[in-house]
Formats: sequence, C-alpha cells, structure tokens
Amino acid sequence: MKFAKELKVTLTTTDELLGMMPTDKELHETYIASKAPDAKKIEEEIEAVGVDEVVMKGKTVFPRTADGRPALFDYQIRGMFKDSIGMLRRVPGTACSKVKNYKKVVDGLLFVSPRMIPIEFEGDTGDCQRPLRTQSPQGERTAIAHSETAPEGSRLTFTVQMLTADLEAVVRECLDYGALHGLGQWRNSGKGRFEWTED
Repeated sequence: MKFAKELKVTLTTTDELLGMMPTDKELHETYIASKAPDAKKIEEEIEAVGVDEVVMKGKTVFPRTADGRPALFDYQIRGMFKDSIGMLRRVPGTACSKVKNYKKVVDGLLFVSPRMIPIEFEGDTGDCQRPLRTQSPQGERTAIAHSETAPEGSRLTFTVQMLTADLEAVVRECLDYGALHGLGQWRNSGKGRFEWTED
C-alpha cells in the first residue's frame, strides 16, 4: 500500500527513558500480549522480555532485539501518539483539536516501522525505583515501582507512515509535545522527555 506521507524521525531523550514491559512472562502472556492480533506476535513479544533471572519480579524492562539491544515496540510509539492527541485535543487551534475518534484514526491510518525500534546509547541500562501512592477505601497505600532505564541522550529512529497527508500536522504536534510530556513510564515526572529531528 502506498502511504500519503512518511516521516523518518530520530528521538533523542533529554531525561532517562523507563522500560514499560513486565518481566513476568506469564503476566505478559495472559494480559498484554493477548492484545496482539496474532499468535506469532504474541510469541515474539514474550521472547523479547528475555532478561536475566535475577531481575526482580514486577520490574518493568525494555524488550530486546535479536542481538540483545534494548528496544521499544512500534505500538508503544503509537500509544504515545494516542496519549498526546488526547491531551492536545483540549488545546484550541491545534491540528489535534480537529481529530475526531482519534484512537481509531491512529489505529487505522498511522503506522510506525520497524516493529522493534532499537534504543541506541553508550554504556549499560540503569534502574529507577520510586514510590507509588494511591487512595483506596482502606486508606492510602504505598508500593515501590522498579523500572529498567535508558540514559538521557538515548536515540530511537523510526518512520511514521500516514495513509492521509492531513495527519502530518498532527504527528508533528505530538512529537513536539514529547519535549514537554515524554514517552514511557512516569512521564508526569519528566521521564522520557525528548527532542526530535527529521531525518
């Protein structure tokens, strides 16, 4: 199929990026990967969670490419577009404010390739532990969240493919919004913020 517009971009993180996939393969298989449209993709996603057995259960990590590099899946970038459009629709005069039924638009008209996007950086991944607080009927509860991290300055290069050219302004707004809001877990603290360039 011919795309109306393709935009090749590189994101460079300005804060550390947190992994989003659980290390518990059973949890991943029964819930997250079950959302994949076919069995081959489910198997691929479960394999990509390959991390050392000493990693604590409940920690979120990056999937790994066949050669062991941390990566993001294409749908994680598309999820960022949905989240960004959802917020920018509230800003009058933006291209995003004109998009109706935006989740279906992203699912059906906007694609990201490759399927696995390697995260390029020097050195090793790190760790981020932080408290999670919530109010419940029994009172305030606190837990510790633990995530693998890629350092500030990490790069991701991918292509955004659009079936309609009018989505280009929306995509550009969402990428600009990433400088403020970020990508991945704990975005509200500034994690995963990035700058982007067109290649």
